Amino acid sequence: MPARFKAFSVHFLISLLLAFASLLWVFKVWYPAPLHNALAVTHIFILLVAVDVTLGPILTAIVYKPGKATLAFDLTVIAVLQLVALTYGLWAVSEGRPAWLVFNVDRFDVVQVKDIDLRHQDLAAREYQTPSWFGPRWVGADRSAVSGQGDEIIFEAILGGPDIAQRPFLYRPLGEFSQAMRRRAQPIERLEQFNGEDKVATIMAEWPFASGWLPLMASARPMVVLLGEDNTKVLSVLPLKPWE
Repeated sequence: MPARFKAFSVHFLISLLLAFASLLWVFKVWYPAPLHNALAVTHIFILLVAVDVTLGPILTAIVYKPGKATLAFDLTVIAVLQLVALTYGLWAVSEGRPAWLVFNVDRFDVVQVKDIDLRHQDLAAREYQTPSWFGPRWVGADRSAVSGQGDEIIFEAILGGPDIAQRPFLYRPLGEFSQAMRRRAQPIERLEQFNGEDKVATIMAEWPFASGWLPLMASARPMVVLLGEDNTKVLSVLPLKPWE
């Protein structure tokens, strides 16, 4: 086997292993299905990883020559650049990862790390001050805590600022909102209007104890939060349309 091809193969295998680990972490931990589609991260990150995996080994094949005086330096530079590119991609994806799934009056909102309102962070309960690195968490936002600031928050949101769901100092355990969830929940049959009877029947066959649902607002694609136990408990997020 030519030395250059062997160097390419070794580098490609290492790159592939790193890429697989990155993909596994991103799509199993940070963006558990179907949230990666709700936030449209799939194509962007896969493209970035694909470029990183192929470009590094190709550059290695180009510069590799046994006995070359600067070979070690060249390979080090390629490896560093490749790791920097992968690290930057992971950082960018981590900033967009869903941190909180927030019950907000009559729906759930996906709150990404980059959209969290850091003002008044010290007023938030300790468990809500820092987003988890191990996947999104379910909470509810207490609107009554800002009864005197409602107009100001609405105005900020209209101008592109944070809304109720992006403010961690308003977060409370989801269990405190069980009665509100029950009142706002919609019947399973209503999903058939937006998704088709056959599609809904196929998906709901996996959830025989589901009792209702609520919309899930996300930046790229709204979805459905499936509820059980008389609409007081979250069962799953489903890739169904909550409206036309």
